Amino acid sequence: MAVLTMKKIHICAMKKDRKGVLEKLQSMGVVEVKTDGEENEAFKKINTTSQRSKYEKRVQNTDQALEILQEYAPEKTSLFSALAGKKDVDDDKMDEIIENRRKYNLIVKNIHDLKKEISNCNSAISKCELAIEGLMPWRNMDIPINTTGTKTTDVLIGSMGPGLTEDMLYAIVEKRQPELSGYSFQVISSDKDQTCIFAICLKESTARLEEAIRAEGFTRISYFSKRTPEGKIEKYRKDILAYQERIEKLRGKLVELSGERENIRLLSDYYRIRADKYEVLGTLLQSNSTFLIEGYILEQDEETVKAALNQEFSLMVETEDVPEDEIPPIKLKNPKVFASAEGVLESYGLPAKGEMDPTTPMCIFYIFLFGLMLSDAAYGLIVFLACFIVLKKFPKMGESLAKSIRLFMYCGLSTLFWGILFGGYFGDLITVVSRTFFHHEIIIQPIWFAPLDDPMKMLIFSLLFGLIHLYGGLALKGYMCLKKKDFVGFFSDVVSWYMLITGLILMLMPTDLFASISQMSFHFPPAVKTLSYALAIVGAVTIVLMSGRSNKNPVLRFALGLYDIYNLTGWLSDLLSYSRLLALGLATGVIAQVINQMGSMMGDGILGVIVFILVFLVGHTFNLAINLLGAYVHTCRLQYVEFFGKFYEGGGTAFAPFKENTKYVDIKED
Repeated sequence: MAVLTMKKIHICAMKKDRKGVLEKLQSMGVVEVKTDGEENEAFKKINTTSQRSKYEKRVQNTDQALEILQEYAPEKTSLFSALAGKKDVDDDKMDEIIENRRKYNLIVKNIHDLKKEISNCNSAISKCELAIEGLMPWRNMDIPINTTGTKTTDVLIGSMGPGLTEDMLYAIVEKRQPELSGYSFQVISSDKDQTCIFAICLKESTARLEEAIRAEGFTRISYFSKRTPEGKIEKYRKDILAYQERIEKLRGKLVELSGERENIRLLSDYYRIRADKYEVLGTLLQSNSTFLIEGYILEQDEETVKAALNQEFSLMVETEDVPEDEIPPIKLKNPKVFASAEGVLESYGLPAKGEMDPTTPMCIFYIFLFGLMLSDAAYGLIVFLACFIVLKKFPKMGESLAKSIRLFMYCGLSTLFWGILFGGYFGDLITVVSRTFFHHEIIIQPIWFAPLDDPMKMLIFSLLFGLIHLYGGLALKGYMCLKKKDFVGFFSDVVSWYMLITGLILMLMPTDLFASISQMSFHFPPAVKTLSYALAIVGAVTIVLMSGRSNKNPVLRFALGLYDIYNLTGWLSDLLSYSRLLALGLATGVIAQVINQMGSMMGDGILGVIVFILVFLVGHTFNLAINLLGAYVHTCRLQYVEFFGKFYEGGGTAFAPFKENTKYVDIKED
């Protein structure tokens, strides 16, 4: 439960050591470099855009080469391979890749060239298939496509509108050129799109004949070949076979190159590291002989960095406290159990400067409320075991993913706990199975009570847990006031609200309204009643008088105080939000019971057993999935809106050190 102390670091070194210093810092990964340094006459920034773009382009090329290999030579991976994390690689292997990067660049280029040639072959196949499709209506024509005629005749080959016959063609010419003679038509084929025709005529009649049929939409054939249509189609088919054979050979070459997949991944990560280095290099202030690095470092790492840099380079390294007018990045440190909820906090926002890290109390409430919402022991056990097995089987998964799965594992334990208290085991599965298939009903009684049998009791306890949650948020606000030594704010903004809310609750509990809702009666002695009135009045007066204390105008201060009292409605709204604990808990149990009843409708025969198993598997899988999502969403909402609303603003920026941001491997130093 801590925000780690951040220090400001300043490094001044010789320009000749620039490459070495940057690579050392990048390999250590503990310094966040500031990029907003101002230039002056002595120190300027250099433009590294072209170098960075060059390496980014190479990263893109290598990643695309890997995608090509995956397309033509798929790598066998398991369903859970994404959880395995990055593979460890030592420095020697990466040095070998760097030394032979020209060789691997040629392999990457070869992969791209093979892909391009395959694409060209596929394009050629598409053109051949399109040509075959266009020639199919002409396949019955037994003369070459480029036939033009004889010494005394001309041949017209082309297409017209659909549905024409030879008689109709003669009629068209007779209508437009009644005196024309010495010509003949043959319909090659006709379909819904066109009529393919062959016409022969005397040379002196060619122009008039073509004019007549063009008026009715005639267009000459667009193909040109010494072969007949059937021969041309056969030629295209042979070409397609040749292209397909070529593609198979190219595929084989890609399969052979797939053995270089790991080396290409290392090459990609090397270029990714180089691109990041040039990006940082472009933000540094440099003179003719020196360069400056300014940034942030965790206090716990400053001595390690100083020792490592001074051991290898002649330079000056200084650290200092972060100035008051600067907002440093944020790095959290929590015990492993509570660190699992850091992702939930980061989704809302890291602590702002001067704010506490609320991860630990939030994690406790989160796990508590999540289990209360899901509240089925069998579901909780499934979630716990699934997350536990994944964490054990994949120890190298990404840190953020591991934290999320660990949080769900603890939430599974909480769900198991609440499920045992409420007597929920896949709803009422044991009762339904024993009654339906064994004809002897077994009922497992809850250790505490069954929410489905006593929903009002569950509602009262949901509101009670909600009040504790809200009081916890207000307590953290008080802690922050005391930490800042703001004793007036502690009493005016925290203690006064405790007094007002507690007094109102004590006043409400003995009333008939509360008794009718909760089915519980409270009878306080006169001293407690007097105390409740006193608490409420003193709390309300303090809020009215002190809420606007920053304003010097007494009338405005009083008005602001009265307005702040209106925040009572906000407290009521926040408290009623916890009724969702009842709603989601009941939803889990009711849906589970409905699924069990549906599964048992076919009786105790063989068919009944089969139907029950199918309904059980499908129904409870759906119920678990939908209520897991609901519990996650609504638990987050209770933290973000109700809990954080009492004390937390957030808005901090995560600590992002300059490091080797690899995609495929983790580079381990010897």
